[in-house]
Amino acid sequence: MQTQQVQETIVCCSSPSTSVGSITFHDIRTGATLATFKQANARTHGTDLVETKGGQGGFILSAQQDKSILNVYNYQKDQVALKIVLSERLSCIAVDPRGAYCASGTSQGRIYLWETSSGILFNAWEAHYRQVNVLRFTPDGAALISGSDDSSVSVWSVARLVDNDLQNELVTPYCTLSDHTLPITDILCSFGTFPTNRILTSSLDHSVKIWDLLTQTLLSTFQFPRAIATITWDAAERIFFAASVDGFIHQVNLFSRREDKFAVAVGGGGAVDPIRIGDESSSTGPTKKRLIPVGEPVTAMTISLTGSSLLVGTEGGLVHLYDVASHQMLRTISSHKGSAITFLRSILKPIDLVGHVSLNLHVNGATDTKDVIPVRPIQPFQRIKDTKPRDAHEVTIMLPAVPSPHNLEYSGEELLEGYAFFVHGQNTESEGAPLSTNARVQELEVEVTKLKEQLGKAKAINDTMWQSVVHKLVESSEQSSVDAEEQHRRKRGRV
Repeated sequence: MQTQQVQETIVCCSSPSTSVGSITFHDIRTGATLATFKQANARTHGTDLVETKGGQGGFILSAQQDKSILNVYNYQKDQVALKIVLSERLSCIAVDPRGAYCASGTSQGRIYLWETSSGILFNAWEAHYRQVNVLRFTPDGAALISGSDDSSVSVWSVARLVDNDLQNELVTPYCTLSDHTLPITDILCSFGTFPTNRILTSSLDHSVKIWDLLTQTLLSTFQFPRAIATITWDAAERIFFAASVDGFIHQVNLFSRREDKFAVAVGGGGAVDPIRIGDESSSTGPTKKRLIPVGEPVTAMTISLTGSSLLVGTEGGLVHLYDVASHQMLRTISSHKGSAITFLRSILKPIDLVGHVSLNLHVNGATDTKDVIPVRPIQPFQRIKDTKPRDAHEVTIMLPAVPSPHNLEYSGEELLEGYAFFVHGQNTESEGAPLSTNARVQELEVEVTKLKEQLGKAKAINDTMWQSVVHKLVESSEQSSVDAEEQHRRKRGRV
């Protein structure tokens, strides 16, 4: 089997105002286009993806901003694999890390939750008073976090949303975070299992807040001079970047160095003691701030898998790559110029990406990549809740591939070794090395010979004992008969 080289790619969704956009894969090192998926016209937070893993191909979901249609793309084809017609237009979507559930929000404040493999609508509820702007699943998929124009952030337990016994009850959130005063623009969730996560929320009220879900409390508030449109943070969660609607990116360190050169965490004042972030490129306070002027509004932002590059998408269709440490611009991808960048994600290049398959796999004679890496099943989503499909709950799953036959072929010597190990365990010689098969066979033959000899001796002893017992019984019986006849004769003589 030939494996392909690990390569980091940029997934970018562009949405022009006058025509249909696209989803494009770029090489992060050169900016070259690797693949393009047409007919994607999603707004910000209207696109999400699942990577290829577990022997199944991934997929991309893109909600069309001008239609009530959800496009499904597979990495193996550059065309729309499935068009799902919905009851209303979506304002945002999110897919859990396993690709099992898809959540979507609407302009009316409603949230839908579907199972991707069956298309069953598990729940639909009035979550907010106004439009839902952003949805995020926790890394373990146990909770769904929503942010709305009503300035609130709600956390929902997925287990309660899919519970059959709670379908007739009013859906209530695990908690509601309501310290923002203007619409929520972005949400980030830390690693970990729910509810031990921390979340980062940004708003048009010029603030970014850090919350603790376990205690449901506000940990820190960072106040900026501009309204914040999007945020991102590194994998270690030590720094985050906040991009303003007018094209400036602030770097905020969540730690500071004291005179003894030990790093300490900053913040902790909640809403009472906010940390104010200015326009200076540096400061001597407890937080070190740096500013990156982009020159046009920032619409999407993420950090590369290596944590060394900051990827920035703009309203004008440019994708800038900045060095995280120095803030120096490394390169600019301008192939989407004129279209707003609404989605950015850095992933490893899928091994089944159309036009870039470099595997040479042969499973049961199959040479086609789609036969080796099957497409993850996705069914059309229900428009309304229906109890019949839910009661039946038929789920399309993909069983793992059968191992290649040559992996199941063993030689005779290997079978004898395995049998000897299974029956007798692993015997070793005095030197500690395992006994060879021939030596073990000879040892067993000698043991069988000894057992035959002992069996012969035991049989001879048994025959001797049997003959002795028989002779004694016969002799005693004859003697008893003679004695009885003699007694009878004596009695007759007396008479």
